Amino acid sequence: MASVTIEVDLPPGVEITGYERHQDGHGFEVRWPLPERCCCQRCGHEDTAHIEFKTTPQVIRDLNVWDQPSFWVYQAPFHRCARCDHRQHIIAPFKRKDVAYTYRFEQFVLRSLIGSNAEEVGRRLGISAEMVEHIVENQLAEDRTIDPKRVITDIGLDELSLKKRHRLYVTLMTDLSDPARPKILAVARGKDTTAALKCLDRLSDEQRQQVRTHRVDMGSA
Repeated sequence: MASVTIEVDLPPGVEITGYERHQDGHGFEVRWPLPERCCCQRCGHEDTAHIEFKTTPQVIRDLNVWDQPSFWVYQAPFHRCARCDHRQHIIAPFKRKDVAYTYRFEQFVLRSLIGSNAEEVGRRLGISAEMVEHIVENQLAEDRTIDPKRVITDIGLDELSLKKRHRLYVTLMTDLSDPARPKILAVARGKDTTAALKCLDRLSDEQRQQVRTHRVDMGSA
């Protein structure tokens, strides 16, 4: 019987425990180390983690595999406080609260917006334009910091347009030092010089001096 090997780049600590192909999609069962202690958000009691799991599986969108959608599947864990019996969800380290996609899928959506718009990206990825816009808003609201030890030699500044007619512009700064693994460094609202400088200000003086090349695809910046 023939076999096929799928290589998946995983965040630190995440393991694949199972796989299932469903039509044109890929489902990966995943797990990650759970905390040994938890602090109750209701009463403030800190104790050894009392982990329980939801009976229904959690399914979230991840990066495409072979240009087909892939999903991570897991039993969502929660901590039950021994003092007040409050049930508190333990958020997976690879996603933000109350969304059904991974952090790296968010970054993939942002990069897909370069030269495109929310409607086209949503159609291509099989998600709604509203989800695309929601991802961008989450990225804009995020207090993003850049590791001062990160060596950045090549950067890109791109203008993103979310809508065709009533345009909402966003400036994106990307680390292109490793072309195979571009990393989004900063996101700012607008497409002018102020937005570009807001992104560049995230870099330390030493990191700015290390930049050898930069690529700019913007209107007014």
